[in-house]
Amino acid sequence: MTDFDNLTPRQIVAELDKYIIGQYEAKKAVAIAIRNRIRRQRLPEEWRKEVIPKNILLIGPTGVGKTEIARRLAQLSGSPFLKVEATKFTEVGYVGKNVDSMIRDLVEIAVNMVKQEKIKEVEPKVKDLVEERILEALVPGKKQNIPFANIFGFQAPFQGQQEQNEEVDIRRKRAELREKLRNGELEDMEIEIDVEVSQPGVGFIGMPDMEDMGIDFSQILGNILPKQRKRRRMKISEARRILTPIESEKLIDMDEVIQKALTLAQERGIIFIDELDKIAATGQGHGPDVSRQGVQRDLLPIVEGTTVTTRYGPVRTDYILFIGAGAFHMSKPSDLIPELQGRFPIRVELEPLKEEDFVRILTEPENALLKQYKALLYTEGVELDFTDDAISEIAKIAYKLNEKMENIGARRLYTVVEKLLEDIMFEAPEVEKKIVIDKDYVTKKLGKIIEDENAAAYIL
Repeated sequence: MTDFDNLTPRQIVAELDKYIIGQYEAKKAVAIAIRNRIRRQRLPEEWRKEVIPKNILLIGPTGVGKTEIARRLAQLSGSPFLKVEATKFTEVGYVGKNVDSMIRDLVEIAVNMVKQEKIKEVEPKVKDLVEERILEALVPGKKQNIPFANIFGFQAPFQGQQEQNEEVDIRRKRAELREKLRNGELEDMEIEIDVEVSQPGVGFIGMPDMEDMGIDFSQILGNILPKQRKRRRMKISEARRILTPIESEKLIDMDEVIQKALTLAQERGIIFIDELDKIAATGQGHGPDVSRQGVQRDLLPIVEGTTVTTRYGPVRTDYILFIGAGAFHMSKPSDLIPELQGRFPIRVELEPLKEEDFVRILTEPENALLKQYKALLYTEGVELDFTDDAISEIAKIAYKLNEKMENIGARRLYTVVEKLLEDIMFEAPEVEKKIVIDKDYVTKKLGKIIEDENAAAYIL
């Protein structure tokens, strides 16, 4: 695929179209926002400081693609992405999550992303080091016996011919086994290796919610206390899996990783704040509305631009892209405090999904729901086929249920298709190897449930 930094907004929308049906206006808004960040990177330093991201507020009912648009955009751009619900935060002074924690979580994601990149870079070296560790366990080297006189600085006695022969023999045996190891002939052989074990109880030392202050006592004490090693017996295949991350850590420069991650989080981070409508005050300054306004006031400096202390260092939030979202069916965006409204200048209303949208959602995206079920059952040797009239009927049922009951958007398709295929999935792989789902099958399976409104309300 083309480098993301060279994609135009139109091409970004085309990429999003592969996974999300409809909602062109929302895709267009996020494509422009993300492209402007790339344009900003190309500006001279004096201008770069002045240009800040224009945050977006997506307004629409649940299940129409708000979260998916943001998530796919982050995957496409390789940006650190965090989704949070505004309702999980509480005003400072109350028990609950502090809004600063979203920035710390974003930095953790960025660190892990950069770390995985570095692990891929050192993969060839790590493979050789892991191989050596396994060979050492298969053919242990001769232990060095340090003479008593050597402790006091006297020269060790000359190595005898016998010791030299033993070393040659060890090297020869390891060379023979290396070939078998590389050919995968020894994967089920058991060996004993020393692995580091974490100190029990270290993570529980410190004050509650210490992570919200950017302090990690478990890491501090873990570095001070000596590492405990435990000898474990396992198959070579498992030893390779355990030793790979251990050896990778030794080759990675964590200082470089952290610095790159901090820059990545600050310059390209995306935070999706869902359920913003739930913290919009609808009363007149009494009851729970006071706390809601407190959360808004705490969110304001984060979205506006401030510095947050994390365990890896200070992080500025000025250039992080915030995408807010909410249904806003009980409240309006104007119910948010004016300062917060001003920090989400781009507003896009997403359209409720129609019946024809459901048909497209079931079949068109690369990760379409019916494709997922086909792939799942194919692992059992069962070939599943849906006729066009069956797909239309599934979409029609889901759309009608959304009209009769709470409109949960495309998520209704999950409940309908899951109920439709439950018998096939339960009986597989004993069922026949090719199953065709037509309109009659859909009607037979779901017809009675839909006719009984009480059953439909509980089951679908």
